[in-house]
Amino acid sequence: MKLIAFVLALLPILWLMLALGVLKKPAFKACPIALVVAVLLALTYWKMPVKDCVTGGLEGVAMAIWPVSLVIIAAVFTYNLCIATGSMEKIKKVLTGVSKDRRILLLLIGWGFGGFLEGMAGFGTAVAIPAGILCGLGFSPVLATVACLVANATPTAFGSVGIPTVTLAQLTGIPQGSLAWDTAVQLLPLILITPFVMVIIEGKSVKALKGIWPIALASGIAFAAPELLAARFLGAELPVIIGSVCSMAVTILMAKRKNQKQDMQYQIEDKNQKDVNGRAETTISTTEAVKACIPFILIFVFLLLTSSMVPSVHDALGKVKTAVQIYSGKGGTPYTFTWIATPGVLILLAAVIGGKIQGADFSLMGKVLKDTCRQMWKTVVTIMSIMAMAKIMSHSGMIAEIAGMMVALTGSFYPAAAPFVGAIGTFVTGSGTSANVLFGGLQVETAGSLGLDPSWLAGANTVGATIGKMISPQSIAIGTAATASVGSESKILRKVIKYCVLFIIIAGLVAYAGSRFA
Repeated sequence: MKLIAFVLALLPILWLMLALGVLKKPAFKACPIALVVAVLLALTYWKMPVKDCVTGGLEGVAMAIWPVSLVIIAAVFTYNLCIATGSMEKIKKVLTGVSKDRRILLLLIGWGFGGFLEGMAGFGTAVAIPAGILCGLGFSPVLATVACLVANATPTAFGSVGIPTVTLAQLTGIPQGSLAWDTAVQLLPLILITPFVMVIIEGKSVKALKGIWPIALASGIAFAAPELLAARFLGAELPVIIGSVCSMAVTILMAKRKNQKQDMQYQIEDKNQKDVNGRAETTISTTEAVKACIPFILIFVFLLLTSSMVPSVHDALGKVKTAVQIYSGKGGTPYTFTWIATPGVLILLAAVIGGKIQGADFSLMGKVLKDTCRQMWKTVVTIMSIMAMAKIMSHSGMIAEIAGMMVALTGSFYPAAAPFVGAIGTFVTGSGTSANVLFGGLQVETAGSLGLDPSWLAGANTVGATIGKMISPQSIAIGTAATASVGSESKILRKVIKYCVLFIIIAGLVAYAGSRFA
């Protein structure tokens, strides 16, 4: 009976893998079917009351709308508004002023800037905004999305100012500092290899590392070392923010040195090198560059000022909220709508203020917002379906069934499988925090039964959860929406899954080896 329950619980996930990876169905069609499968299983085999099933699904829909879809729409709106005002062309000039080498730009924007956005905001911004900018620079939409998904596979552990790790620490009672350190240690090898993987993705070959590997190495070290130190001495809130800023600084410094030896094979097309009279265009002044970047600068300032690092502002704005009891079943807790101190609202506010500074009127902003919502509807359908499915699977006991069987099958080798369990959670929910909520307790209980350090296994769950972001239908949907490549989800999944498998294997080996000494 246990095996039958395990197989049945996997059916919605297996369908998604089949539909996206083999049948090549777009996510906005595949995910609602997966939701229907989960509902039928919950109502029949798991005998979930109809009311609980409906309210559980509605809880997922509420979360999908606020804050997830709000953040994604806000991020894409910011990018689209910068295009409409002409600021994106100036931003591109600033970036190409650092380097015209696509590999360096990918490390700077997809890795460094993407990590920074994950650390500050999360909720898809780290894929949506960098991938959109890269496409604007002439990158392939599919490759840009794949590279940004890979780049996002390590910062999520400390994303949104450390929320996934902080939440897990609160849930399990593990000291936050201990959990942050164990997580950062297990992420270390993955952070070091990610820049190399990104360069290979862009160049479509290991040969792309020629001449660029020192920058890729430095970019990884500059991210990993500060993150490790911040986790050790500051806790879970700042590691990714500090690491990403250091990585961007080092990448820019090394890129400036490399510019003396350009590799033309990887140069982006510079269509705006000359003006209409054939003269070389003037460089962008500092004032123009700041004005062009002002929405992103404001995003940083607003997110920083309202984060837990500024308690007076964070706590005051955090009180503007509404708690609603949506799920009617056992263990249900009120779902809280935070109306101001949420990334989506802050990003929208930054975009509007930035747009006004750049000269956009409200008529133009309204048109851009309307076009953005029209562009994003398929993504919203995908996210609503996957979040509703995740909640139903969790409340019905299907997720616990999958995790329980994993423990039974692996025994003393369970630490090697712990990251995989976390990855399943994120594949289903699209959220590293949700994956930690789903499986964090299981990891700690398993550690106790095996005589292992609970902090180490909880950290392994977080590492797996962040890797799972790579193949989450929600993340892929965000990427395709930002790069105007909706319908390419199956192609992206097929390209990114091999890197996900590689990262899971490495994480499993690290988790198992470390469990012997932790």
